[in-house]
Amino acid sequence: LLDYDRCINDPYLEILESMDNKKAQRYEAVKWVKFRTLTVEECTEKGCLALSLLELLGFNLTFVFLASLMVLIQPVAAGSGIPEIKCYLNGVKVPGVVRLRTVVCKATGVLFSVAGGLFVGKEGPMIHSGAVVGAGLPQFQSISLRKIQFNFPHFRSDRDKRDFVSAGAAAGVAAAFGAPIGGTLFSLEEGSSFWNQGLTWKVLFCSMAATFTLNFFRSGIQFGSWGSFQLPGLLNFGEFKCSESDKKCHLWTAVDLGFFILMGIVGGLLGATFNCLNKRLAKYRMRNVHPKPKLVRVLESLLVSLTTTVMVFVASMVLGECRQMSPSRHGGNDTLSLQDVSEDVNASIKTFFCPNETYNDMATLFFNPQESAILQLFHQDGTFSPVTLSLFFLLYFLLSCWTYGISVPSGLFVPSLLCGAAFGRLVANLLKSYIGLDHIYSGTFALIGAAAFLGGVVRMTISLTVILIESTNEISYGLPIMITLMVAKWTGDFFNKGIYDIHVNLRGVPLLEWETEVEMDKLRASDIMEPNLTYVYPHTRIQSLVSILRTTVHHAFPVVTENRGNEREFMKGNQLISNNIKFKKSSILTRAGEQRKRSQSMKSYPSSELRNMCDEHIATEEPPEKEDMLQQMLERRYTPYPSLYPDQSPSEEWTMEERFRPLTFHGLILRSQLVTLLDRGVCYSESQSSASQPRLSHAEMSEDYPRYPDIHDLDLTLLNPRMIVDVTPYMNPSPFTVSPNTHVSQVFNLFRTMGLRHLPVVNAVGEVVGIITRHNLTHEFLQARLRQHYQTI
Repeated sequence: LLDYDRCINDPYLEILESMDNKKAQRYEAVKWVKFRTLTVEECTEKGCLALSLLELLGFNLTFVFLASLMVLIQPVAAGSGIPEIKCYLNGVKVPGVVRLRTVVCKATGVLFSVAGGLFVGKEGPMIHSGAVVGAGLPQFQSISLRKIQFNFPHFRSDRDKRDFVSAGAAAGVAAAFGAPIGGTLFSLEEGSSFWNQGLTWKVLFCSMAATFTLNFFRSGIQFGSWGSFQLPGLLNFGEFKCSESDKKCHLWTAVDLGFFILMGIVGGLLGATFNCLNKRLAKYRMRNVHPKPKLVRVLESLLVSLTTTVMVFVASMVLGECRQMSPSRHGGNDTLSLQDVSEDVNASIKTFFCPNETYNDMATLFFNPQESAILQLFHQDGTFSPVTLSLFFLLYFLLSCWTYGISVPSGLFVPSLLCGAAFGRLVANLLKSYIGLDHIYSGTFALIGAAAFLGGVVRMTISLTVILIESTNEISYGLPIMITLMVAKWTGDFFNKGIYDIHVNLRGVPLLEWETEVEMDKLRASDIMEPNLTYVYPHTRIQSLVSILRTTVHHAFPVVTENRGNEREFMKGNQLISNNIKFKKSSILTRAGEQRKRSQSMKSYPSSELRNMCDEHIATEEPPEKEDMLQQMLERRYTPYPSLYPDQSPSEEWTMEERFRPLTFHGLILRSQLVTLLDRGVCYSESQSSASQPRLSHAEMSEDYPRYPDIHDLDLTLLNPRMIVDVTPYMNPSPFTVSPNTHVSQVFNLFRTMGLRHLPVVNAVGEVVGIITRHNLTHEFLQARLRQHYQTI
C-alpha cells in the first residue's frame, strides 16, 4: 500500500519554514514540467496514451499561440529575421526591423516556438536580436521608451548605424555557435553590402566579446564554475574522435572525399527542393492567408503545431524500432563521449513503447531537444536503423519546410543541421552495411550531411565553413566541409536561389547582388537612369519646397540652376552640350505636368496665391555670343551660387524652347534635410540676404534621426509661403556622379562599394541629365532594359 498522508515531522517542518510563496510556485512549475515528460513513459505501460497526447497538444498549442501573439504585436518579428537584416545591411530600410519592441517580441516568441515543439531553431532570431541591440544601444534612444532621453548626439547617421548592426548580427552568430570568426565572416558574406578594413577588427572584437560573455555565464550557471569557459556557444557539436581500441578508424580519408562530393550534390538537390516547396508555400500564404484577418495566421500556426505534435507522437509510437542499449559507457566510436557537455550515452535516449534494456530510436530523435538529437547523430554509432533515419528525414524535411514562414519567430539553421545529420548517418549506415566500408566514422558523415543540406538551403560557403569548424573544434574537417559546401551551393544555384534570397525577392525588396551579369555591360548609365527629374534651386521659396515634398516620394533632389547663359549655344547645336538633347526630350512634358500637379496639390497650403512665378522678374544678363564657354565655367568656379529665385522656375506659360534648357548641377539634398529646414523655420525674406538665414548645426540637423517628421504632419501655418530657403549650406556639393556613357558594371560597382543611395548622371559640361537609384540596378529592371536594348538594335 502507498502512504499518501504527509509525515509532518521535524525535517518536513524545516522545509515548510524555509519555503516562501516564490519557492512554492517554483516547485509547482517544476512538478508540471516533470509531469509532462513522464506522462508518455508511464502511459506506455498503463495504456493512457490518448490522455498523454491530449496533454502534449495542450502544452504545444498554448505555447505556439503565445508565439503567434508576439507576431501580432510586431509583425516583423516573424521568421528568422535574417532576410530583413540582410535587406537592412544592403541599404533597404525595413520598417520596424531594429526596434526595441521587435527584439522583445522576437526573443519571447522564439522561446514559445521552441517550447511548443515546432521544428524551428533559435539561432536565426538570435542574429536578428543582436542586430537590434547593435542598432539601438549606441544611440541611447528608443521610440518605445520616449521618456528616457540621453543627450548623446553621436552615431546619428545611417552609415554609423549600419556598422553597429553588422557588429550586432555577427555577435548573434558568435553567441549561437561559439564561433566569433564565423560570425564576422557571416556579417561580411551574407549581411553587409558595404565593408571596410577598419570595420573588420571592430566586428571581430564584438563577436569575440559576445562569445566569451555567453561562455562565462553558461559555465557558471550550469557547472557553478564561473570563469572556466567550458561552453562557448548555445549549439556545441562535441568532440569528434575515434576509439583508441579501433585502429582502423579515421575521422576521414582521401577516399571519403569522393563520397563527400556526392553528398554535396545530393544536399544541393535536397536544398533546392526545400526552397522550391517553401517558395510555393510562401506564395500561397501571400495570396490566401495574409490578405485575411490576422486571426487566420494564428490558426495556421496552430494547425502546424497540431499536425507536428500528432505526427511526432504517432511516428514514435508506430514507426520507431526498439534498439539495444550500448554496454559501453565511456569513449569509443559506439558511444556518446562528450565530457565537455556532460552528457553520456543513456542521458538523452527515450524508452517510449519499448521493453527494458531497449530504447526507441525514433522517439530519441523526435522527443529530444534538437541540439541533443544532433549530438546523438554525430556521436552515436549503430544505434539508428536505416528505416528510422529515412522516415525521420522525410518527416522532418516536410514539416520544417511547412513551418518556416508561419507567423511565429523561427530559425532555420538547427532544423537544417538536424535534417542533414540524419541524411549523413543514413549514408554512413548504407556504406557500412551494403558496401562493407568498416573504416567509416559515422559522426563525420553526419557532419558532412548536415553541412551539405544546410549549404543547399542557405547557399553560404565561407562563413558556414568557419562556423562548422569552430563548432567542432576540429580543423582537419576544414577541407571536406569546404568542398561539400561549394558543391552543394553550385548544385542548388543551378535550380534556384538560397532560402533567404527567395524570401527577399518575394517581398519585392530591391536587393543588390554582388555583381552584375556580363551581358549587362551592353547597357550604359543613360539606358537605366531616370530622366524625369524633380529638382530644387539653391534659393527656393517655401511654397515650392512644400509643393515638391507633398507631390513626390523621392528621398533626394538635385540642386540645379537654369543654364541660360548657354542657351543660345545649346539651340545652335554646340557639340559639347548637344548630347543633352537625347536625355532632355523625354522629360520636357513631364516637367510641365509636374508643375501643374504641384499647383493643384497646394490648394490646401495657407497661401492666397499658389504659383511658382513671382510678380517681379529678375533680368538675367546675356553673355556675349563669342565668349568662350569653357572660360565662363572657369570664371564661375569660385563665385557664389547664382541667386536664382523660384520666380525663374518653369511656369505654365513657358514655351517648349524656354523649357528646353540645360540644368547645371550643383549638389544633392535629401528629403529629410529639406523637411528639417522647414520644420525649424530656416529661411529668409526677399528683402534680406541669404546671410540672415538661421544656421543649424550638425547635431540639430540629425536630432530627429532616424524618424524625421513627415511633410504632411508639419504645421506650416506660421511660415510665409513667399519666404526663401537657401539650401546650399546643407546640400552635398560633391556627391558621386557618373557620365551618361558609363557602363552598367562600373555604375554597379560604384554603387555597391561606396554604399550609395542616389547617383546623379552628369554630362560633359556639368548638366544633370538623370539619376540612378538602387531600383534601377535590380536584376529585374536591368533585364527589362536589356530586352528594350535588343529590340532597338
